[in-house]
Amino acid sequence: MTAITEGRLTFTFPGQWDAVKYDDWSFYRNQFNGCCGGTKAVDILAIGHNGAQRQGRTLWVIEVKDYRIRPRTKPSDLGDEVAAKVRDSLAGLVAAARNAHDSSEKSFARSALASASLRIVLHLEQPVRRSKLFPRLVDPSNVQMKLKRLLKSVDPRVRVLEVATHARSVSWTVA
Repeated sequence: MTAITEGRLTFTFPGQWDAVKYDDWSFYRNQFNGCCGGTKAVDILAIGHNGAQRQGRTLWVIEVKDYRIRPRTKPSDLGDEVAAKVRDSLAGLVAAARNAHDSSEKSFARSALASASLRIVLHLEQPVRRSKLFPRLVDPSNVQMKLKRLLKSVDPRVRVLEVATHARSVSWTVA
């Protein structure tokens, strides 16, 4: 079992899964981040199976946004931001598979690229109750539609999940 903490959330993956906090990789921070004038990175990469997908392994690309304490203040569109992170992270995996100095990062990148399928998840937490102080500023269905449009050639079934909804559709837990 692998547990990865991102902010106030802990993602726990089944024992046979391999999961890493990609934006903490030495390769990303020291070798790839400055590529092409600067790159973005998703939070978590995980390799494993999901329910019915027993034919080969799946690479899960997971971006985490938690707006329960601090609401989003960036003027850019969330869908555009996540799509750019996915694009840059996938490019980073290709480069890491060949050029990473850390052997474990190079090995993970090679295993990720050998996965039979690729899935993308935006884990989006917002205040459960609407209030003037902490309103729900992002409509998850709108973000999901935008991500599906932007990333359809990568994963036409992009998911936007939150703690209350994720348990029924993925194999890992979030607390």
